Amino acid sequence: MAWGSRSSSSSSNYDVFLSFRGEDTRSAFTGHLYNTLQSKGIHTFIDDEKLQRGEQITPALMKAIEDSRVAITVLSEHYASSSFCLDELATILHCDQRKRLLVIPVFYKVDPSDVRHQKGSYGEALAKLERRFQHDPEKLQNWKMALQRVADLSGYHFKEGYDTILIFLLYSFCWIIFYLSDYLTLNLKGK
Repeated sequence: MAWGSRSSSSSSNYDVFLSFRGEDTRSAFTGHLYNTLQSKGIHTFIDDEKLQRGEQITPALMKAIEDSRVAITVLSEHYASSSFCLDELATILHCDQRKRLLVIPVFYKVDPSDVRHQKGSYGEALAKLERRFQHDPEKLQNWKMALQRVADLSGYHFKEGYDTILIFLLYSFCWIIFYLSDYLTLNLKGK
């Protein structure tokens, strides 16, 4: 079986869903990660290449999340300043709770404790969003809980200058997960 290929029993349309703040990482880390995963046969969703013009972004992204096997969340300096990213994260963690999605957080130039405790750029971003979304305290609480939960997951803390190593580790981890999943699926069918 080829790397990253899906067995016929898999209901996932994507192997990996990338969640990221475009202005922070699209043309650098996330772009390189996407290219590496795609070049190795790991079918990866990235928002600017999979959505058709005129398609509603939110429903299409939510379906892509639900139809993925793994979500890599690249939590960067301005991630929490985007209500769209936070909605995406809450959906990812909801799918994770239902055991339908493996979530791998990458703390890209941010401290995981700043994400967990909403300090630094995360605290500043949430303070602005609290003013903007004061009419929807439930949404704000969901975002805060999602940030706490993702920061509690085992993930990767990006260190300056280690892009290539981290991309290799993420690719290797995804490949192992997919290979084992497909191997077990094929071998259990025969028993």
